[in-house]
Amino acid sequence: MRANPLHPDPVMHAKSTAEHTVMLKRTGSGFTVSPVSPVASAARSQAGAASLRPLGEARLPQITVDYRVAGEIKKGVADRLAQEIKSSGRMGPESQAQRGRALINEAVAVWSDAIAVERGASTTKGEDAALASAVYDMLFRAGRLQPHLDDDRVENILINGYDEVWLDYGDSERVRVAPVAESDEELQEMLRDLARRNGQSERTLSTADPFLALRLADGSRLQAVTGVTPKTFVTIRRHRVKDVDLAGMMELGAVDETLASFLAAAVRAEKNIMITGEQAVGKTSLLRALLKEIDPDERFATIETEFELFAHTNEFHRQVVPMESRESNGERGADGRGAGEITLLDLIHRALRMSLSRVVVGEVRGQEIVAMMQAMTNGKGGNLCTIHARRPEIVFDRIAELYLLAQDNMTEQLAYRQAANGLDFIVFVSMRDETRIEGKRHRFVSHVLEVTGMGENGRPATNRIFAPRPGEPRGVPHMHPACLEDLVRVGFPVHLLDNPRGSWPHPLDLRVMAG
Repeated sequence: MRANPLHPDPVMHAKSTAEHTVMLKRTGSGFTVSPVSPVASAARSQAGAASLRPLGEARLPQITVDYRVAGEIKKGVADRLAQEIKSSGRMGPESQAQRGRALINEAVAVWSDAIAVERGASTTKGEDAALASAVYDMLFRAGRLQPHLDDDRVENILINGYDEVWLDYGDSERVRVAPVAESDEELQEMLRDLARRNGQSERTLSTADPFLALRLADGSRLQAVTGVTPKTFVTIRRHRVKDVDLAGMMELGAVDETLASFLAAAVRAEKNIMITGEQAVGKTSLLRALLKEIDPDERFATIETEFELFAHTNEFHRQVVPMESRESNGERGADGRGAGEITLLDLIHRALRMSLSRVVVGEVRGQEIVAMMQAMTNGKGGNLCTIHARRPEIVFDRIAELYLLAQDNMTEQLAYRQAANGLDFIVFVSMRDETRIEGKRHRFVSHVLEVTGMGENGRPATNRIFAPRPGEPRGVPHMHPACLEDLVRVGFPVHLLDNPRGSWPHPLDLRVMAG
């Protein structure tokens, strides 16, 4: 009996493991799959290079997957499966996947026998398994993107047309890898398949509708654009740190014991906290960790453009009300608003009427800032959110900018006053990226500012509780907060603030250290 080439939980033909990553090398219509050591994975491929620089040297056997064959098998299996689904009248997603595996195995066996006759030698189990996995990915998962989605080290997938694909790894530089399609048309079709597969069949990608935003099955965010660009561009932002607590953030080097204890106490003491920083520095990861300090039976809402906090699926919280905004269907009403659109502002207003203990907004970036500040000002406390800002000292100006964009009657003075009255702490997350000088990316909390009310200059006044010191860019204690008694009441050990270097075992290992 022929061995089943497709494992019940398919192992991807190019899936990375802790010991090896994989390099795909173009070989005619297919790609050669080579497990290689990740030691040299920081080696950068030159843009536009004729061949791809390997991530390391390989001396292991290679398996070639012909994606034209995989595509033909996929079409045949898809047709047969569609007929069976239609005739059965009822077949759930799990049953479809199970039946699909069986049909793929049959098709691969037929292909294998034909190839054996053609070349006078049987295919190997590895060749059969690689082809079966490729077909399964095309039919039920993310196609040739799937190996990158399976690699926990990959942070961003950047596609500049079908033939130019780059990966950002969490702590190393950008690396070019093999194409994920044979043409721009095939790439677009793969994106449309992803939209249908992820329950968003109303979203398309075409000249008439050149933008596509999706949340993939693993929670990754996909943004694609075509038509208004010379070729199809795709950005996939992955969540490398999905289920994390403050202990996990300590292991990642984002906080030390002192900072972790302080932030945990601030959450338990129901302080309003705004996490800020530039894009992709780890704000959402830190927010996920802070949510783990909320009692599992406390009832609160998470409000997001796309679900990224995963508080309702982390098997820790039991009383989460997750709310996600919704895009319009493209039509406009008499008021100029998109039909079917539900904004973060709409959701915050509804959440405030549900007798929740807290409101958590994944990212504040528009007029919802007004409702967020009102919730912080009028509510019990303990609300959390993130916002983009380049430096900690400009956070209040960023809030004022969003206020002025929200409504005509909003003023800078009102924004400052509500921020002063509503916010308790601002937590700034920084990143030092030294990948261009053969270093790593370092993400860490650099500042914690306590908001103490209105200052004499008409702006909110702050205390620098944590901030860098010479030779240490990470946040270390500078002073006691004015609300120290509230933190002590929930168990914060005050003595941790007495060490000016915090709990870091040694200074941050940077190649270039500012004074």
